[in-house]
Amino acid sequence: MGYTNRAGLGVRVVASFLDFVLLATIIASVIYLVTGSFSLNFANGVVWQSIYTLYLMVVPIIWSGYVIGKRMCHIQVKRLDDGNVTLSNMFMREIVGYYLIGALTFGVSILISAGMIMFREDKRGIHDFLGGTYVARH
Repeated sequence: MGYTNRAGLGVRVVASFLDFVLLATIIASVIYLVTGSFSLNFANGVVWQSIYTLYLMVVPIIWSGYVIGKRMCHIQVKRLDDGNVTLSNMFMREIVGYYLIGALTFGVSILISAGMIMFREDKRGIHDFLGGTYVARH
């Protein structure tokens, strides 16, 4: 089985960075319009993490596996059967795979996932296995 259309670690990191910058800019702009002062302190709190996690969970369900950063980088989260992701896929991928296991292992699982994405032929990390997903390059 060929895995030629799988996205590697580099493009995934760039897409995540773009998502963070774009979402933080939008939220910071709204805060500035409401309060009249500019601050990025919101990005350190639970509210930001909750908004960001919801964004990463819900937008791919609505937008066929894309978030803004992934769309810009021409990559997409897909189910193993090549179907569109569901709420259960994204919950297992984002909440359990990234945050819960990441917290329980003090971030070690994130490093292991990065290694898996770099060195495995199928380019899947722990979160992909838990979510039944992979990231395709278009």
